[in-house]
Amino acid sequence: MPRYGMFIDATKCVGCHACRVACQNQNELPPRENFNRIEEREYGRFPDFNREFIPVQCQHCENPPCLTVCPTGATYKRKDGVVLVDDKKCVGCKYCMVACPYSARVISKEKGIVEKCRFCIEMVEKGEQPVCVTTCMAGVRTFGDLNDPKSEVSIKIGRFKARALRADLNTRPSIFYRKA
Repeated sequence: MPRYGMFIDATKCVGCHACRVACQNQNELPPRENFNRIEEREYGRFPDFNREFIPVQCQHCENPPCLTVCPTGATYKRKDGVVLVDDKKCVGCKYCMVACPYSARVISKEKGIVEKCRFCIEMVEKGEQPVCVTTCMAGVRTFGDLNDPKSEVSIKIGRFKARALRADLNTRPSIFYRKA
């Protein structure tokens, strides 16, 4: 059984937002709603400073805090590690939004339910890649099976000693970052 995850090479990200726009289009989201965002951070001291762009989305955690607080069971985790929301069970209470340390969930103003990145699982099941991966002109994202040590995603995570965001929270995210 695969365990899906992603490697994000933030050293390549130019902050173009193509991944965010592609995701919005794929999921038919209104302009102000998005399942991923680009955080801009500056580091260093003048005159030697720089900035980096960090793509952030649902981290598809192995230990997702959003799952444990959901009173209806709408948030669930598949065997392949993808964390999803069952829109038929979601009552829009927003407990999961508060519990998510990555601020990766949004409330749909149209539907009144919570939504988030699904790793484009419908496409992945057809052998395709998530749109945020295929749209990125800089090759920032790599998606694949974390359980396969020979997969491109696993190789890059090892080669670049990629780390999870906020590993201290013990959510064990399935997205790993190479940062400057």
